Amino acid sequence: MSNRTINDTFLRAARGERTDYVPCWYMRQAGRSQPEYRALKEKYSLFEITHQPELCAYVTKLPVDQYNVDAAILYKDIMTPLPSLGVDVEIKGGIGPVISNPIRSVGDVEKLGEINPEQDVPYVLETIKLLVNEQLDVPLIGFAGAPFTLASYMIEGGPSKNYNKTKAFMYSQSEAWFKLMDKLATMTVTYVKAQIDAGAKAIQIFDSWVGALNAVDYRYFIKPIMTRIFSELREKNVPLIMFGVGASHLVHEWHDLPLDVVGLDWRLPIAEARKMGITKTVQGNLDPALLLAPWNVIEEKAKEILDQGMAHPGYIFNLGHGVFPDVQVETLKKLTTFIHEYSASKLGK
Repeated sequence: MSNRTINDTFLRAARGERTDYVPCWYMRQAGRSQPEYRALKEKYSLFEITHQPELCAYVTKLPVDQYNVDAAILYKDIMTPLPSLGVDVEIKGGIGPVISNPIRSVGDVEKLGEINPEQDVPYVLETIKLLVNEQLDVPLIGFAGAPFTLASYMIEGGPSKNYNKTKAFMYSQSEAWFKLMDKLATMTVTYVKAQIDAGAKAIQIFDSWVGALNAVDYRYFIKPIMTRIFSELREKNVPLIMFGVGASHLVHEWHDLPLDVVGLDWRLPIAEARKMGITKTVQGNLDPALLLAPWNVIEEKAKEILDQGMAHPGYIFNLGHGVFPDVQVETLKKLTTFIHEYSASKLGK
């Protein structure tokens, strides 16, 4: 493992420690809005980029160099580990992940295999090693999709607006549902531990679509498996982050889990989350749509969020969802500088 010195401000904030300034990174900071990335996408598919460690490392590191953010997040997709289980998934442009063999029964669940990261996703581990040993001076965040979100694609056969098939499967075939959750949890833990062993310094679990469930169903159908995942990852002693969209009604459930950071989307103000009893580190939560607004509007909103975040130790600035293609590189660069300078002036650097 490398002896490179890294800026650990993000890691310290994730653990709830005081920092000289508020660290920041942006979900989907790698790719999408960057001209260099778009030029690459004219030559290579997402699949081809992620399977070439040097190219994938370049895409992962690019926003760190361009924006001066305090963490990198590995460039890949939450679908990456699923083919190792026997899931036939294809990322289709303009649509997203499409699965040709959707789950319909307990028999389909029982046919699913297991992941062996060194054999099945060696390119992911090689990319991580390349980044942490030779390239990055900030922590690398590894990640995985949570079982509900992965299951939603596996059952629906692709993206969904309402997750009706997923919820119907959960309600009507609960035995099959819990078997599926167990298989996906085992895969997630194995996959994430391999990322940490390769050098990832923190982990974010994306349960992007779990907000489709109410809190009662979450507690029964999802929370036990998330408790298992985070409990098993705990032994690796790296900060663990949870994030989902439209899931403000579940933040108490997440706060109960053995994790370090509760990620908030833009719907729930940080001050309100604190009043609700969220005492762990929080991450968020500028509405990414604001990045298309005039700078004075962005600055005002960022200042408001920073003031709320800095009122309690343990705060990481991020967006309330991912960067989208229309956002300008200069906007994110300017925002990072503002976050660092404004928070440093307030925190007494």
